[in-house]
Formats: sequence, C-alpha cells, structure tokens
Amino acid sequence: MDTLILNRPQAEKTATSAAGIGIAICLLLTQNLWISAKDIGGITGVSPSVNKLKEQQEIQQQMFEEEILAKYKNLKVLEVEKGVKHIRMIKYYNGKPVRINIVEISGASENLAIEPAIASTTLAHRSKITNIAARENAIVAINGGYFKPQTGTPLGTLMINKKMYTGPIYDRVAMGIFENGYDMARVQLRAEVKTNIGGLKIDNVNQPRMLSVHTIVYTSDWGNVTPPTPKYGTQIVVENGKITRITNQSVTIPNDGFVIVGPASKLKAIEGAKKIKLDINLNPEWKDVNHIISGGPYLVKNGEVYVDMTEQKLSAIGGRNPRTAIGYTKDNNLIMLTADGREGASIGLTLNELANLMKNLGCVNAMNLDGGGSTVMLIKGQVVNRPAVQGGIPLSHTLMVRKIS
Repeated sequence: MDTLILNRPQAEKTATSAAGIGIAICLLLTQNLWISAKDIGGITGVSPSVNKLKEQQEIQQQMFEEEILAKYKNLKVLEVEKGVKHIRMIKYYNGKPVRINIVEISGASENLAIEPAIASTTLAHRSKITNIAARENAIVAINGGYFKPQTGTPLGTLMINKKMYTGPIYDRVAMGIFENGYDMARVQLRAEVKTNIGGLKIDNVNQPRMLSVHTIVYTSDWGNVTPPTPKYGTQIVVENGKITRITNQSVTIPNDGFVIVGPASKLKAIEGAKKIKLDINLNPEWKDVNHIISGGPYLVKNGEVYVDMTEQKLSAIGGRNPRTAIGYTKDNNLIMLTADGREGASIGLTLNELANLMKNLGCVNAMNLDGGGSTVMLIKGQVVNRPAVQGGIPLSHTLMVRKIS
C-alpha cells in the first residue's frame, strides 16, 4: 500500500489501416446478414432486431479480437474468458525491466459484471484478494483504491450497486461504472440532512474524521459503533426518520438509520426536528451510475497525459513504485494494469511512465489506484503478478470481473 497523509509508431498505423479495411468489409457483409436475418425472423418467429443485435455483437467481438492482436503484436495473449484477454509484458526504462500484467475487457461483452467488492460485510475489514475473489466468484480482480491500513476503511468514493459506502476525500478522481460504459471525473459530495425545521450540510459519509469541524454521517456499513466524538462535538442517532438519541459518546449505529457526528454548535440546529432524512448527491451527478471506485491521481484525461498528483494531495506516492491502474478506451474496453516494482527484476514505474503507458494502450481516461504493497492482480484464483508479500497483502476492497448468466 502507498503511504498516504490525510490532512502509435508506423507499425500501429499499418495495423489500424488494416483493421479499418476489415471493419468496412464486415459492415458490407453485415448488410446482407441483416436481410437474411429479417427473412429468417419471418419464418422462425425470432425478432429481426434480436438477430440484428446478436450479429452486431459478434462483429464487435471479432473487431475486439483483431484489435487485441494488433495492439499486443508479438506478445502472448491469453484468453481468460470470451472478451477478456490477459497480456504479460516486460518494458524497459533506462535499461531496467518492469514486469507488467494487463487485462483488457471488450466493451461489447454482455455476460460480465465489473464492480468493486469490499473485504467483508462492513468497511473496517481487510482480506486477501484470493478470499474476496472466491467469495464473489470473480474471474479477474485487482486491488482497489486507498484505505486506512489500521482498519481497512476505504479512503475515497466507493459505491457498489448504487449504494454509497464512503464519500470522497480531497475530491479525488473516481471512475463511474454504468450499464453501457464508464466515466471518470473528480468527485465532490453534495449531501445534507433535511428536516422539518431546516437542513444541515454533511461533509462526508463513513470516513475517518480529518477535521473536528466536519459533520460526518455513519451508517451500519461503517460497523456496529460510531467513532469517538470530536472535541465540543455531539452525536445524533436517527432511526426510521426520527431522532432517538443525542449524546457525546460513541453509540451503536442502527440498521434502519444513521448517526450524525459533528460539532455541537452545528448539530444543535436540528436537535428539535421531528422528521429527518439523509440526502446524498454527487458532482458530477452520475444519476445512472451503478458503481464508483476512486483512486488518484488522473493518468490520462480526454486522451492526453494528465497527472495531477499535487492537486489531489498525493505527493507522497511519487517516485518509482509498484503500480495499479485502470482506464477505458473510446470503444469502452476496460484496461486493468499492474506493474511490479521495488526489486531488481522489476523496478516499478513513475506516475508519468504509467500515464504514458496507459495512453499508449488507447485509454481516453485513466487513473491510478492504490499501489506499493497493495498492487496485486488475480486471474481465475491465481495471483499473476509478484507482490512483495506472497499472494498480496490483505486489502480493503477490489475491482473485480465476474461472469453473469
């Protein structure tokens, strides 16, 4: 885990041209196939649109196969699953090697779920990637974003199946996973407690306290008990939309509610409320987002190398280290990458080297995830990179790929 402080050459052009010719031929052939599908539909009762969609998916899949062969020419490409490729490579920087593992997933794959997974049922846990992947039946998994080493609490935005687990820190970059693609942006929290007598701004959700003046909401995803009250602070317990207790001590977090923890001077304004509701929004809105995983800094933004390490308060992770990164291409192919480091056989990457690599792999947007000792990639139950600790250290959360029926 990285230490954190909380306060295309000619050959590629040729390959691209060849791919373009192939695509044109495919499209011409497709027109004839669609006519045939329409005729068949009339005979069999199968909807022409279903046949059309299936044929389009098959063409996209074939295009993906050809693109992978061109992109990773002269490298061994292993098929993990249909639409999921694993590539190993060794790149040299200043004459020294770096072992790199890449998984690229076709944007046309419809039988795969890509989502984060936490170590346990609540946030304050850590577990080996093998255990998390086995529990979730994942075929591919990499380590996720930053977390607090002592507890395993994720540090930054984390949403799984539309449920907000943790809020952003320093508005760091995050990737949103949608039904048909991805987006990437620096994320800000827009949250408040709404009551019948007024509202109260919420600074974060399920995050360790950074400032005593912050007002933070804790849900049962945090754990059983709230953290200690800040100096001159108070805690308000809300169950089923009503305040049930006000105290300056840690309390049990209700399953059907939440606890507001913050300065007594701020929370006093809502102590007499009869109705109370937690409203959580994000900027960008990402209304249809299913999952969010955060990291930082950016590596590629809108097709250009963009490393905003200082702006995201991540200066501590500079230098040459093991790295984990994710990004996506213009065709919505997802790229997951790990680079081993801190050893003679693999010296690791700087953030700029990693950014240039992700751009060269075709990412239109990419970001760094937790690295250092956390860097790990698992494929079908086996760790395929070589982390310093065999099998990788226990993690807070992962980003995984699993098959769906």
